[in-house]
Amino acid sequence: MDSSRAFAEGLDSEDELREFRERFVIRDPELIYLDGNSLGRLPKATQARLQAAIEAEWGERLIRGWNEGWYEANLRIGGKLAELIGAEADEVAIADSTSVNLYKAAMAAALARPGRSKIITDDLNFPSDVYILRSVARQAGVGEVVVLKSPDGVSLPPEQLEAALDGDTAFLALSHTAFKSGFTHDLGQVTRLAHEVGALVVWDMSHSVGAIDANLGDAGADLAVGCTYKYLNGGPGSPAFLYVRRDLQGELTNPITGWFSQEQPFEMSLNYRAAAGMRRFLTGTPPTLSMLAVEPGVDMLREAGMRRVRAKSVRQTTYLVDLWRERLAPIGFSLGSPEDPAVRGAHVSLGHEHSLAIDQALIHEAGVLPDFRPPDNIRLGLSPLYTSFMEINEAVERLVHVVTEKRYEAYTGSTLAVV
Repeated sequence: MDSSRAFAEGLDSEDELREFRERFVIRDPELIYLDGNSLGRLPKATQARLQAAIEAEWGERLIRGWNEGWYEANLRIGGKLAELIGAEADEVAIADSTSVNLYKAAMAAALARPGRSKIITDDLNFPSDVYILRSVARQAGVGEVVVLKSPDGVSLPPEQLEAALDGDTAFLALSHTAFKSGFTHDLGQVTRLAHEVGALVVWDMSHSVGAIDANLGDAGADLAVGCTYKYLNGGPGSPAFLYVRRDLQGELTNPITGWFSQEQPFEMSLNYRAAAGMRRFLTGTPPTLSMLAVEPGVDMLREAGMRRVRAKSVRQTTYLVDLWRERLAPIGFSLGSPEDPAVRGAHVSLGHEHSLAIDQALIHEAGVLPDFRPPDNIRLGLSPLYTSFMEINEAVERLVHVVTEKRYEAYTGSTLAVV
């Protein structure tokens, strides 16, 4: 494998998505940003969109803004996002946080399978998801949450899922792409396994939406949630999305009913009547400015096309894994992500005995911004719309210097509130 700068520059010159990088705010061109799997960069179009929303819509139109686009934004932007995940436009809404949407989806799934005694997930799932699943199990009277243990800390074989699924399973809840390792489940295969025993599936797509060319429709997926601030570049704390397959929308119950899911919310009736379609899964007044900030990033990904985005993502993570094999493995780094790109998302996890200290040295001295997940995962998030091959090459070069020059020793014993 050619690890030269010239080779990386050649890859960038051949990149058909390279012009999208210019559409993002990049204040410091020397900073290598590899944390887009936690918070995406700011699209320039988002600056203009929020300025218009604040000055022209809120500032001038005031409350009239609700009748001039705000009220329908949940479903309008959700309909656009649906294109990125292989769903129909009337199957997705933007609303609430990922955790709230997961609670809605999980409770709806549990109530739809009364009498079943278990919920299944795995230990690759995001901890917050497991907290919520246990809460749902208690409140819905489901007996237990079964947490399957990954045999290698990286992946979970479908055979292990198949062995655990049975007629007592109410639903299966998994992160489509694991937040630490980047391991990605096969949507169609796993959904079929659950459906064979009559169970529903709830997918958390937070680490795959906007990076993987997923198709919920082809997979026959039941429910899905995901955040919009990672690869969708919606901004810190931007509201999440909720997907409910069309034929389930009239069958499932929204456990957090509110006036935005009322059939006629402005009647102000004390008698609740659920709205039809995805509107029935809304709850209260949305954070409108944050919701509007999601749209420019979604529009860019629709323009780029998820097939091209995924193809570049595979090329970039493969390039990084090749560099790991040649330059990082010899100095003590392990690979905490699948080597097979077909089951790998858009971030690569590296392990080292001094991972946290190395992570801090990268941030404070080397001009590389990754993130860290315990116990020893340095996650390098590669966002196809703005990460260049040259940045990947240079980040590995800086990582080598941090380790070989022992610059991390100054950060031994570091602790962080936000990593």
